[in-house]
Amino acid sequence: MTGKRKNDESTPSQELSGREKKKQKTAAARTIAVQPSGPSTSATPQPQTANAVAGPSRVRFEEKQLPGSLDVERFAEARAFEINAMHTAMQTARVLHTELGKSFHGTCDEERPVMTSVACLYDYETKLERRYVMPRIGDPLSFMAPQMDPAKKKALGRSHPQRGKSKTIKRTKQLLHRQKDKVWLETHIWHAKRMKMENMWGYRLYNPQRSPSDRRIARPCMDLFFTMRLTLASSNYADLRRYYDLPSDAAAILKVQIRVPFMTGSRTCDTHIYKSGAYPFDLIAPVTVIWQSQDDTMWAKLGPSSLHRATKQNKHREDDLKVKATPTRRVWVRVHPSVYEHVYEALQTSASYALEAAKRANGPDAKVHLVVDITDLRERLNIFEIMGPKSSQVIKGALKPVFNPPREDFTKFWQALGNLQTTASVPRDMVIGFTVNDPRLTFPPKNAHIQSNGSHPASSPVANVFPKSILALSEIWDEDVREQLRKPKFKKKDLDQRRSENVVPGTPLQAKQTDDRIPVMLIQRSLETPPNSSESSTSSNDFASPSLHGWTLIVPSGWSMPFFSSLTYTGTRVGGQRERQTQSFEAGLAYFPRDFPCTKSYNTYAEQKAVEDRSRWDRKPPAKRPNYEVLGTRSPWQPDWSVVLGCQPVQGEDLVETQRAEQYVVVQPWLLRGRDIHKVLEGAATMFNNAAGLHDQINQLRKKRKLDPLDAVHRPQDLWKGALVRVKLRLVGRGSPDDLAVIYRVDDEEHDEWTAMFKEEAMQLDEEQNELATRKAPTADIIGYITTGNFSLALGEAYAIGAIPLSHFFALREQATRMGKYPHPLVKVRDRHGTVYRAAHLQVLE
Repeated sequence: MTGKRKNDESTPSQELSGREKKKQKTAAARTIAVQPSGPSTSATPQPQTANAVAGPSRVRFEEKQLPGSLDVERFAEARAFEINAMHTAMQTARVLHTELGKSFHGTCDEERPVMTSVACLYDYETKLERRYVMPRIGDPLSFMAPQMDPAKKKALGRSHPQRGKSKTIKRTKQLLHRQKDKVWLETHIWHAKRMKMENMWGYRLYNPQRSPSDRRIARPCMDLFFTMRLTLASSNYADLRRYYDLPSDAAAILKVQIRVPFMTGSRTCDTHIYKSGAYPFDLIAPVTVIWQSQDDTMWAKLGPSSLHRATKQNKHREDDLKVKATPTRRVWVRVHPSVYEHVYEALQTSASYALEAAKRANGPDAKVHLVVDITDLRERLNIFEIMGPKSSQVIKGALKPVFNPPREDFTKFWQALGNLQTTASVPRDMVIGFTVNDPRLTFPPKNAHIQSNGSHPASSPVANVFPKSILALSEIWDEDVREQLRKPKFKKKDLDQRRSENVVPGTPLQAKQTDDRIPVMLIQRSLETPPNSSESSTSSNDFASPSLHGWTLIVPSGWSMPFFSSLTYTGTRVGGQRERQTQSFEAGLAYFPRDFPCTKSYNTYAEQKAVEDRSRWDRKPPAKRPNYEVLGTRSPWQPDWSVVLGCQPVQGEDLVETQRAEQYVVVQPWLLRGRDIHKVLEGAATMFNNAAGLHDQINQLRKKRKLDPLDAVHRPQDLWKGALVRVKLRLVGRGSPDDLAVIYRVDDEEHDEWTAMFKEEAMQLDEEQNELATRKAPTADIIGYITTGNFSLALGEAYAIGAIPLSHFFALREQATRMGKYPHPLVKVRDRHGTVYRAAHLQVLE
């Protein structure tokens, strides 16, 4: 029947639209050829054009449908046809969306469309994919688009051909090749998989740029393998003691000898080391000194015998003058890696002076053998710091000590360690030495649980254990023992094989006689601000920061990962350099080297920080970065301490021709610090001439350490002018100061205006609406800089640590006494990139 419309006539000659042709082409490409079910007359079976119809879900095994015999040739032919049909269908469907259309087949270049990507075509003749780079729009050389080589599959996991078995580089050698310019920690691979690493002081350390973990620093575990250690060994106790006295801080070591028996090895000594004979100048760094236990006669080697000079040669025989051989005493000095060379030089110089003085005292005829050996212990010891209230439970669960031979004091200590709620109840810097089994035998560990009674507090048993030299005995002092343990006897696969043989799966392995026994040393560690006896309790509590306590664990080299895995398995957070800085900041303590101006390490740190800040500032457009010249920031990249002290003029300062340039005297800047800093300041303030009083106090400290008074080159005026003191600033109102913030002094009139605003209603207003907060101060009022500033989570408010000249501190304290309203001096602080000034009270920090 003919249709009513012209388009309704269905004739074979009707042309299809482009959309219908596309549908037909797509349907044909997606059709899988099917072998006909009937017998084929030709040699090869002809495929059908339609897809096969699915058969019934149930198969009936009827007698008439089962063939009498199976033709193997036809069966294999049918399966080969199906495989070939499936492969052809996949290739056709893939090429459908990648081949060029009909419009690309024109011979005229102007009529050819343009593609901006690489087209993949399938060549049916060569059975290869070929990639064609299509020209861009407006390219006159579009007809010269080259045909690229066939795509080649690259071997997975490598970019170069695989080496032969004889030429394969071992993994250990590959890792050592990557440590040419830095040293990896033993836990480096564990850290590198999880954290951002950075090259610092010749090591590859974990140092996050941001602070996502500042709120979880209560119980971190940090690998401090990079801290350096030096061993000092001598067979003469008095000689070694005299040798150690020379380069150290005068005030701190004085307390060591009088108040606490550090020399017995029961406690460690935290002090500062100076260049030999240069106190108070040339401060090097803070150090930790550990003496070998004086009761250690098992692992201490005997030194040579000595022959001293007799007063009356005719009454004593030579045999009576001999001194029996004594065990060699050792001292470990733990220092920062950035000052290793300087500390080594200072110790070497002091040793030479001590040996020379001992030889002069015994005379030329004395046969005295005085030897001091200095040994580098880098990469021979591993150090972990576990901080927080649960650090004792972590250590008790991770370590399994060996009670052979039994020690009553250590047994009592270890039984009470699990019930210790905080290490603050343990004596400060207490040393405990013992031996533990391989921690991999009892992996995974479980933290100990506190079991307290109402009548007996949990911290009372450990509080009764006092530091003793016999409690500090440890085999870790023996170098031969450490070398034997440098490589564990059994690998992890060997221990896993032993676990698989257990009758009950999951039970810990029992230590055997052939298993490793590792000597360790446990040291109590506290981060706390020492009490200030010179000030009242009310004023000192305003600046008090909460303390943080924990443990320091020392293990031999080669055992870092076994101990580290056990310490961190039970949820202990892993911290890096930033977390360690945050711990010191929360405790109100200065951190080396960022808070130690006038030292070489601080200068290096400040220069590197300045380069990083300057490069970051240069990468920003002018509209997105602060203009320090307009803000009045004199030194935005690093503090100019010489300008603050008045030793150098301000850079870029123009002088009028009629003025005479001020003569600047060359003065050596130095940092006044120590536990007795308040006594030194009070002694200097009692004299009419403060410079002379300070000079007298320094000479008294040098005299106590058997050092000569300062040379005439160091005049009292120069000593007074070059002195810097660290201060702790607490903001009165809102705000949080940043690093490198500027400290300004205030005159008496502005002091009264600030104190009048110290009301709760006035200080809660917006800082930009406050006239005092936005009043611009001249650069001549700059008296110091902030080295570390942030918001303290422990205090719930912001505070900062900085430094100012000693002369300005005396002027501020005199101003506070004269005004008589607040006991602490008043200053104002401004961030280097801000315009708001904030009032702050400051206090001297030791």
